[in-house]
Amino acid sequence: MARKVLSGLIQASNPINDESRPVAEIQAAMLEKHLPMIHDAGKRGVQILCLQEIFNGPYFCPGQDRRWYDAAEPVPGPTVAALAPIAAKYQMAMVVPLYEREQAGIYYNTAAILDADGSYLGKYRKTHIPQTSGFWEKYFFRPGNLGYPVFKTRYATIGAYICYDRHFPEGARALGLAGAEIVYNPSATVAGLSQHLWKIEQPAHAIANGYYVGAINRVGTEAPWNVGKFYGNSYFVNPRGEIIACGSEDQDELVVAELDLDLIEEVRRTWQFFRDRRPDAYGPLVEE
Repeated sequence: MARKVLSGLIQASNPINDESRPVAEIQAAMLEKHLPMIHDAGKRGVQILCLQEIFNGPYFCPGQDRRWYDAAEPVPGPTVAALAPIAAKYQMAMVVPLYEREQAGIYYNTAAILDADGSYLGKYRKTHIPQTSGFWEKYFFRPGNLGYPVFKTRYATIGAYICYDRHFPEGARALGLAGAEIVYNPSATVAGLSQHLWKIEQPAHAIANGYYVGAINRVGTEAPWNVGKFYGNSYFVNPRGEIIACGSEDQDELVVAELDLDLIEEVRRTWQFFRDRRPDAYGPLVEE
């Protein structure tokens, strides 16, 4: 029997771009904006849904305002608890990117994974943390310390890789070797330096590892940072590197695609990249 999965990605702009408003109010507005789109995904039969990086708020990392530490929460915590019944209602697994507070002073950029019955399967913490003007992420996040886990949902084995991670092939390969069939990369990336890489790097990961990638980016411009325009273009790419569904540059949108998981084995039998690896020759990759 053919294994096919209907998957969805949600890209959305931030509804409140006003630094004078409380953090909790801004977060609540973003969650409320997402809820109708999440329900729409469920009603359309989406089986695995992924949201964008730190979905329930703005991408606050262009600044260094300490009040955004208040946006962090335990994972699992209140947002996971709020979304779990929705996942169960629609029998829809979910990848939920959040700002995680492990304890006082320790924060991570995290993706929580829910199965189709609403149960919490675990989390991935963003591994590669940039520190440049406009992306002061090391001010807010510690580098992830959970490795590259994969999660066996009801429909497929999935992995998460978050935003800046996508520039590093090592973790993408580790997810493939661990058995990922679909890798989701929730992002917040603006027009400029890396835009031309958006539809190159992740199709390359899909080809090199023989899996599907769901790449997500938010849309719009967020004040007061005004670091640039988030250009959307969320997409799915298959193991051949072919983009099979893509969102717009500037609209809130649910991008949906049917993923034929049988294609993974077909491609891997054609391109034997895992078989022909030479780990005995890769020692320099892990040297300081």
